[in-house]
Amino acid sequence: MAVQPNNNRIARFGVFELDFSTGELRKSGVRLRLQGQPVQVLTLLLERAGDIVTREELRQKLWASDTFVDFDHSLNTAINKVREALGDSAASPRFVETLARRGYRFIAPVQSPVQAPVEPTATISTAQSTEAPTGDGGTIPAALPRPEPETAPLHPELEVPIPRRGLTRGLFALIQIMYLCFYLAALFRLREVQRIADSFLPYWGAITLTVAVVVTAGVGIPLRCYLLSAVGFDYQRLDEKFRRMFPFVLALDQLWAIAPFLLAENIGFGAAFAASAGLLYLPFSERTLIRLAYVRPGSRGRQVNGTNLTDSA
Repeated sequence: MAVQPNNNRIARFGVFELDFSTGELRKSGVRLRLQGQPVQVLTLLLERAGDIVTREELRQKLWASDTFVDFDHSLNTAINKVREALGDSAASPRFVETLARRGYRFIAPVQSPVQAPVEPTATISTAQSTEAPTGDGGTIPAALPRPEPETAPLHPELEVPIPRRGLTRGLFALIQIMYLCFYLAALFRLREVQRIADSFLPYWGAITLTVAVVVTAGVGIPLRCYLLSAVGFDYQRLDEKFRRMFPFVLALDQLWAIAPFLLAENIGFGAAFAASAGLLYLPFSERTLIRLAYVRPGSRGRQVNGTNLTDSA
């Protein structure tokens, strides 16, 4: 079978991919409006991912020696358009890092540019016939080669295959909805919570527990709404934000992990203990889901079945 050659190459990084031949930048399959010099700048940075691309190199590649332009202004404009398309920032870069007075460096893990898939031509030569001769002069259909199964790239930190982002983001959103239900149910049935607390705590202890439920639920509701909206709109810096707020989330979730014991008289001590143990682990699950959905830039990558996650300097 004759296959026509194809020189198209595609580089993938995070939810983005750039087709080097057409200059098309896509995010989760949706084409973004980026063309001209910004695309050329991004292409050069991706081809040299992890290395410093000096301003002089960019000038020589993008502007001819006889072109009279304000080079600094034009380059800064191109870099800003690239960052705008990627949702990046110079102050806290996730993709394009600025090295003062030197140049720029692409710091996010990038899969090696691969050949874009093409449809093979339907020309089958006699020398490559799909039939094989038998000993008695007959022919039998030759076995066609099986395509090698694709292997998902490994997460550069967790050493597990990176799952679909829709799955990890969906599970994270479900956890936030569950906590919202906890908070609302506790506030709507606050009298019942106080009655249960009075049954096994002294008066001051029951009052303290009731106040703690009100305060933590009041803080938890806006927190869960923020996390739910952030993952719903696919906020690209959610991993960074969640890492900062994780100690507070952990403390809040550990306090609410004892909530099942308030229902011990209805569900039994064993069930309350099992539910509490699961809730104790849940904040660590949230952190893992976020790390899987938003691969942290600058991590040491690995090459898996031809997929290369580059190292950043």
